[in-house]
Amino acid sequence: MARRGDTIELAVLGLLHEGPMHGYELRKRLNLMLGWGRVLSYGSLYPALKKMLRANLITEVADTSTPVNRRPRITYEVTPAGNEHFQRLMSEVGPTAWEDDNFDIRFAFFSSTDMEIRLRVLEGRRSRLQERLARVQGELERTQAEVNRYAAELNRHGVESVEREVRWLSDLIRAERDESPGASPSAPATSPATPHGSTPRASND
Repeated sequence: MARRGDTIELAVLGLLHEGPMHGYELRKRLNLMLGWGRVLSYGSLYPALKKMLRANLITEVADTSTPVNRRPRITYEVTPAGNEHFQRLMSEVGPTAWEDDNFDIRFAFFSSTDMEIRLRVLEGRRSRLQERLARVQGELERTQAEVNRYAAELNRHGVESVEREVRWLSDLIRAERDESPGASPSAPATSPATPHGSTPRASND
């Protein structure tokens, strides 16, 4: 739960970094960012917002245009301390930056980081998936004769999903390097990049 809370915090700071938002709009944007199958409830969002308010990372402003007979609508804004915290989180490079949930959020806000950090996170994610791929392929070979064809098909699908993401990451890394100052032009990728959220993941650790 602590890791999920950290992911929500980073996502909220990133969205509010773009501009103030009401709670409903925040939840809608967060659900789009987290992807299908990971719907964020108000029961998860509002405790995270209260924690961030206590830490002075965000502030809330009541909508003065709300009719007197209705509860004031609250808008959330990031504070200077919240902006600093967001930039610090986005500049961190390490294993947590390329794990499944954190990587998705980091990638969504890549425009807030410089190229060197983006490259390190992309390369870390690719290495992580290559390790996972080698392990899953080894397990698949060992258990191929022991499982039914549906279980084998599911495992094969997982392997193909990870392979697609590795190719997508390689294309992104190549594009980042090509855009770096002084980089020599290279031939275009032979296969189009696959959007990260378009395929299910292989089994996690």
